[in-house]
Amino acid sequence: MNALCARDLRVQLGDHRVLDGVSFELRPGQLVLLAGRNGAGKSTLLRLLIGALRPGSGRVDLHERPLSEWQSLARAREIAFVPQDAENPFEFTGRELVTMGRHPHRQRSSALLPDDLSAIERALAAVDASTLADRPVTTLSGGEQRRIAVARALATEAPLLLLDEPTSNLDLEHALQLVGLLRKLAAARRGVLVASHDLNLLAPHCDRVVLLHAGKVFADARPEQALDAANVETVFGVKSASGSGFFPREYRL
Repeated sequence: MNALCARDLRVQLGDHRVLDGVSFELRPGQLVLLAGRNGAGKSTLLRLLIGALRPGSGRVDLHERPLSEWQSLARAREIAFVPQDAENPFEFTGRELVTMGRHPHRQRSSALLPDDLSAIERALAAVDASTLADRPVTTLSGGEQRRIAVARALATEAPLLLLDEPTSNLDLEHALQLVGLLRKLAAARRGVLVASHDLNLLAPHCDRVVLLHAGKVFADARPEQALDAANVETVFGVKSASGSGFFPREYRL
């Protein structure tokens, strides 16, 4: 099973306990929303799940094996990641950045194979970025750079995909396209975990919502259960009322 499991994770930064016994599982075929206030530990948790940060205690298992035992390239073939802020200081083209997503599958300095080229073009097309492929990324808008960053992760073709605020800077059309793409990936038995503040956009399409609050998993359930009015008030400190159906919801201070 292509499962990623967090087991009793704890992270302490100075006097602040960021995560305090967090456990949950990302399973194949599920699109999961990770939500919570700023500073709730969402980005920290994602870094733990990709092996970029070690917990103070607890562990992460990938396919029932400790993530710490995986070699970096093997781990990268299993888990692709889109960070919240992707810095592109050099004059790479969009295609060159997306090509980097094939690195876990290639020998050092080896030529691109037909499978690599096909994966790169599919990834660009999936986020409507084929027309951006030959432009320097430093000339692209924030939303266009975001689409290239997602394409780079897609090019890896990993069974597990983690994304940190992937719809930030996207216009409404491309945000909706991305949500539809993530839903299709889950339907194709990929495991997809998205950290986002955009509850109305993402929650209706997710199988589960995981709410982080006070360093713990406050809720892990279907969207309509995890985001009921009581949970929203506790976790986000706002009142909420459903519109037509459960979403979109009206939020007020």
